[in-house]
Amino acid sequence: MSEPPADVTVEAANSEDATLLAELWIELASDQRRHGSHLLGESNRSAIREAMLQHIVGGTALVARRAGTVVGFVTFDIESERYRQDVSRGIIHNVYVRAEDRGRGIGGGLLAKAEAELRAESVDAIALQAMAANEDARRFYRRHGYEPHRVELEKPINSDTQRSNDGSS
Repeated sequence: MSEPPADVTVEAANSEDATLLAELWIELASDQRRHGSHLLGESNRSAIREAMLQHIVGGTALVARRAGTVVGFVTFDIESERYRQDVSRGIIHNVYVRAEDRGRGIGGGLLAKAEAELRAESVDAIALQAMAANEDARRFYRRHGYEPHRVELEKPINSDTQRSNDGSS
């Protein structure tokens, strides 16, 4: 299990953290736009604050604190699909560490704690998503044992690219 630095604690988020977690999520969403994300940070402020409160109440939001200051967070849950599957899956929704605190093991510590929480719920696998163009995030997750499982493809509706049935242009 990856441990955060000695001066950082990973613990359950509390209701007083909700507004700050929404701010950090907005930073995350804004940063991910450079990798092709369609999420609008500021436009989702109230919705994400509500979602963070739900994660906090559900015990599925953890924060990394250094000297009492939140420097990162992770949110997670158990997948609730309407279709039966042969595994139960935990889902890591967001892992975020402030830019100035990256590269110190905080993200790995958050991820490991979320994985431990999901393991305690007896999930069989854990899934997460990263933007295809975000090589730093993909490398981080690979270092922690994650491998591609499903690939999402996207095409703008006004694209003039046509492909034949065999996949060639």
